[in-house]
Amino acid sequence: MARFLALAAGLTASFLSMQAQAADPVMGAYGDVCADARVHSTIQKRFRHQVTHVPNLADVDIVDFYGSYQTRYSPSSHDSPIERRYCRATARLSDGRDRTIWYLIEYGQGFAGLGNNVEFCVSGFDRWNVYDGHCRVLR
Repeated sequence: MARFLALAAGLTASFLSMQAQAADPVMGAYGDVCADARVHSTIQKRFRHQVTHVPNLADVDIVDFYGSYQTRYSPSSHDSPIERRYCRATARLSDGRDRTIWYLIEYGQGFAGLGNNVEFCVSGFDRWNVYDGHCRVLR
């Protein structure tokens, strides 16, 4: 009986997770994923952390995004099981300057495989070349 209850609970949790993902624009079911406010919010928070903790970066924030669009889509497949969307936008910084921002949304790659992961690179702010010169890895 305990195994049956555990199985039922697991199936229920899986079903609810699938329902949540179906209505989640970040999962790609609805809307323009690259322009999604939650993706932009994640980038803004992580950018704030970056400029605070990386020496010799200007102390600015991203105040707005515009012109967001998808540059490439890589569906999951047998050889590459991770679905990825590559995006580009222009980020308006708190100093009034505009910078190109490249970002990647990886589905199912959040903490412990739950949720999604967002990687980004703002032109001129990749001091340690994490994404290679001029954000090449995310283009």
